Amino acid sequence: MKKWIMSVGIICLIGLLYVLPVAFSEKRATEESVQTTDNACEIFIEVEGQQEKIPLETYVTGVVAAEMPVSFKKEALKAQAIAARTYALKSTNYGREAIAPTVARQVFYNKEQRKANWTSNFPGNEKKIVEAINETKGQVLLYNNQLITAMFHSTSNGKTESAYGYSGNDLPYLQSVASMSDQSSPKYSAIKEWTLTEWNTIWPDKWQVSDFSRIQYFFNDSGRVERLQLGKNVWSGREVRTLLQIPSTDFKISYDTNTGKVQVSTKGYGHGVGMSQYGAEAMASEGKNANEILHYYYQDIEIKKIDACLK
Repeated sequence: MKKWIMSVGIICLIGLLYVLPVAFSEKRATEESVQTTDNACEIFIEVEGQQEKIPLETYVTGVVAAEMPVSFKKEALKAQAIAARTYALKSTNYGREAIAPTVARQVFYNKEQRKANWTSNFPGNEKKIVEAINETKGQVLLYNNQLITAMFHSTSNGKTESAYGYSGNDLPYLQSVASMSDQSSPKYSAIKEWTLTEWNTIWPDKWQVSDFSRIQYFFNDSGRVERLQLGKNVWSGREVRTLLQIPSTDFKISYDTNTGKVQVSTKGYGHGVGMSQYGAEAMASEGKNANEILHYYYQDIEIKKIDACLK
């Protein structure tokens, strides 16, 4: 009887020794399968000028590093990461189309550019940016369950610009809000000068000194120039900004008779729509978190994590 029990025990032990490797093998296979599925669903971004497509989160790292000072508080960097991720996915249709690494879209610095820019500070700066990306991984901004056009800019003139004020197209989540802390930004105000001869090489019609006192300004609700009129000539504020290459559409043109130069003074830096980066930094310094910052600058939105496998 004992011999029979021992025989059964030996057989069971042999069976167990056979089953365990199979079980572990199946577990590894399952884990590998999950990992493969995640990789298969990963979104890649095609950046113009880059040789290969870039994983979404790696791309967002390069955008945050290029678009926002690394000295900013982490919550501001996190807000920037979520906005940049949303803008990228919306602009590229979830990676199906290429995006330019320019100020007209989103500036992007690859790892080599970041190393060159930060030199000896690279390890610490990279760690800070990557933490902000990882802590917001996959998070995007939605309105009515659709990605928003998450526009952002450096510095407002004290109020952000609405989508309607910028383009004439109203978007419920891009309304004008106060951002008075932007006045402490180093980019808040600027003055640019030209000689009258230089000035007249820019414009299609020649200006006389007396013309500068005849300028008529028409402002929108955010205090930016909607249009500029001189006699029968009319230009939009955006046209003047592009023509003169000035920081914003909150501007004032004058002629200094003492220096013989044309002066254009501006307030704010950028188009003014959506999140102000310096405003985000001010809110972060006051203890606001990334979600609070985003809900302030983008109205009635939701912050959710995307499921790349459903795209």
